[in-house]
Amino acid sequence: MTELIKRRDIDFLLYEFLNVEQLLAHPRYADHDRKVFDAIIDTAVKIAEEKFQTCAKDLDNNEPSFDGQKVTLIPQVKEALRAFAEAGFPAATYANEQDGLQLPWTVFQAAMAYFHAANISLSAYPLLTGAAANLLNAHGSVEQKALYLPHMLSGRFFGTMCLSETQAGSSLSDIRTRAEPTDQGYYLIKGTKMWISGGEHDLAENIIHMVLAKIPGGPPGVKGISLFIVPKIHVQPDGSLGERNDVALAGLNHKMGYRGTVNTVMSFGEKDNCKGYLIGEPHKGLECMFHMMNEARIGIGMGATTIGYAGYLYSLDYARQRPQGRHPLNKNPQSPQVPIIEHADIRRLLLTQKSYVEGALALQLYCAMLVDEQKISADTNRKQVLALLLDILTPIAKSWPSEFCLEANKLAMQILGGYGYTREYPLERLYRDNRLNPIHEGTHGIHGIDLLGRKVRMAGGKAFTTLLDHIRETIREASGNRTLQAYAGQLSNTLQEVEKTTAVLIACENLNLSLANSTIYLDMLGHVVIAWTWLRQAIVVAANAGNATGDDKDFYQGKLAACRYFFHYELPKTHGMMQLLQSLDDTCLNITSSQL
Repeated sequence: MTELIKRRDIDFLLYEFLNVEQLLAHPRYADHDRKVFDAIIDTAVKIAEEKFQTCAKDLDNNEPSFDGQKVTLIPQVKEALRAFAEAGFPAATYANEQDGLQLPWTVFQAAMAYFHAANISLSAYPLLTGAAANLLNAHGSVEQKALYLPHMLSGRFFGTMCLSETQAGSSLSDIRTRAEPTDQGYYLIKGTKMWISGGEHDLAENIIHMVLAKIPGGPPGVKGISLFIVPKIHVQPDGSLGERNDVALAGLNHKMGYRGTVNTVMSFGEKDNCKGYLIGEPHKGLECMFHMMNEARIGIGMGATTIGYAGYLYSLDYARQRPQGRHPLNKNPQSPQVPIIEHADIRRLLLTQKSYVEGALALQLYCAMLVDEQKISADTNRKQVLALLLDILTPIAKSWPSEFCLEANKLAMQILGGYGYTREYPLERLYRDNRLNPIHEGTHGIHGIDLLGRKVRMAGGKAFTTLLDHIRETIREASGNRTLQAYAGQLSNTLQEVEKTTAVLIACENLNLSLANSTIYLDMLGHVVIAWTWLRQAIVVAANAGNATGDDKDFYQGKLAACRYFFHYELPKTHGMMQLLQSLDDTCLNITSSQL
């Protein structure tokens, strides 16, 4: 069985790159130590390998079915999710008084990486449930939290996110689901939701739907959206289950990947008796839902990263074992074949994957560390800086891995040649799974618009300047190291062009033209951010590699090689992107429908 994620890389990122042990100085985490963190990750690896990974192929081949009454999944799914819950993972980051472990979010995300890499279809259930629980914990009333949260944290109830509708898609201002107020303390929900992952199953006793709907008479567009708790089965004050709510499965969607995640069309209020309970204030639902959406977006980015990572390690193992061909200078056809890893182009394919997936994983865990630092910081100004940094990094953390770690999966398949495209090997499944992530939680294009249209401009541009300041701090640190000076200079020059490019786009008075190539802007800035993570990793390597021997020495040298690759092969691509962006090219904007 091939390793899902290099454990040495996880240890490097947690303890050397992020120095997660600094969190132990805060009272919330004072009872923990590195041994506890390692034990948590060890447990995650064990369950991921023994319960999640072992059923990935069967789950892909036997996707959920619906007979008109019940959704059926293979039994290993329930068994794996039970093991996940019994190990305490659903409540891991919650306080002791909520039966949690008070685990730092960073360590929890490192543990979750293994579940995603092992079986993304299966890990989608706890991902969505955790995000719904965190939303409820942040915005629910005391009564709502008491009624639902303990059961979501124990694994007894699962959760969903019900946003999209057939006619609206990602344009949430156009949703039609309605919420009629009553004098009984609830609303009557009526409408249909599309693409709802985990919408119906028997994996848990209950499903708690987080539903966006409009209260009649509210403001138009997104300003009129409210958020409701809609349980599949009503919950009594003592936690027991009551009557079934008026929530029905209208049908299943069958996708090319994530086949083990039940994807549904859900109907609310077919019998005019679907009860929903308002979270927060009326017409402020989207603000609450963003708490769940942003967490899910980073979760999708982590999933994309780890699927890419699992594919990289599989193709690396294959390349080391598969004999084929000879070195170009060897003209003797009777000489032994060499493992394909001996060929330079195979090493290029592997280095590309390594630079993408290890760079992306560093970004994901860095974003998780920003969450932890916000939670424990007593400095209001620092909290604001950390929040701005996380805001501007969120579309990149979601979308860059969804594009480029998918590309890593493609390269992994290429290494296996024809075998890579057969179901005998896991890579074609990993590719199909990862192909969904550029769509999940907003398309690549939507996040480009979000980045350039909102995040770069938010707080008078402060989020953008905060990001640049942090990158420049890394550049200054790297400039003092002879090995890294050239990379620091290259990134510094690139950053100047990023500032110039961004200024041109913001100054453009035609917003349609300014945003016409926002997806290219996202790819460009994403590449710059990944280069930054590689330079930060290289700084740590330079500080720690001096006395390294054996496997550690190879590990550090591999990090430096991947950093070199990214700066030589990938970062230069941004200059062509920025030239196009600065020209305010209108090719895509002005072509008409009839001309296509």
